[in-house]
Amino acid sequence: MRRLATVLATLVLTLTGTGAVPAVAAAPQAAACETAWGSMAKAGPGSLAMVGALADVRTGRHACYDRVVFDIPGMTIADPAGYWARYVPSFAHMPSGTGIPVAGGAVIEIRFTAPVNQSQYPVGLADPLPGLDFSGYQTLRDAKFGGYYDSATHIGLGVRAKLPFRMLVLPGRLVVDVAHSW
Repeated sequence: MRRLATVLATLVLTLTGTGAVPAVAAAPQAAACETAWGSMAKAGPGSLAMVGALADVRTGRHACYDRVVFDIPGMTIADPAGYWARYVPSFAHMPSGTGIPVAGGAVIEIRFTAPVNQSQYPVGLADPLPGLDFSGYQTLRDAKFGGYYDSATHIGLGVRAKLPFRMLVLPGRLVVDVAHSW
């Protein structure tokens, strides 16, 4: 009788999942973050004609990267702004060579062939980009305006460290993603 009670108790505990048999729990998997972008210079061919003017800059936090979006109304995939981006030891106003301090452990220099629409996005040389707050960002630290010259807007993007980054061209937007880690 005692043996039958033990077998029944074991059977009930096993069937309800409360038995002594350890359940195999799925280990939580970390999000697979793409970091194959590398940290080398990026460039994209584009129009040297006016494709639109920079009207706004905004940022976003994602699981694997921080994002900066340059809104350029009128820019299309078929006729994008040309862009160049690379890590530099320091950021400067190109024509004068005057240094512009940018906070962070590394600086990405970004240039793109669209002027700044000063009536929509008023910004002066060496100013922080208006409306951006990098509090709570894992990678982004600062962004400064380096002027408009040689048909290109010049931005210094301060990041935590030299990390992988990519550039994307979307309708009306130029996007910079900087990974949180390698």
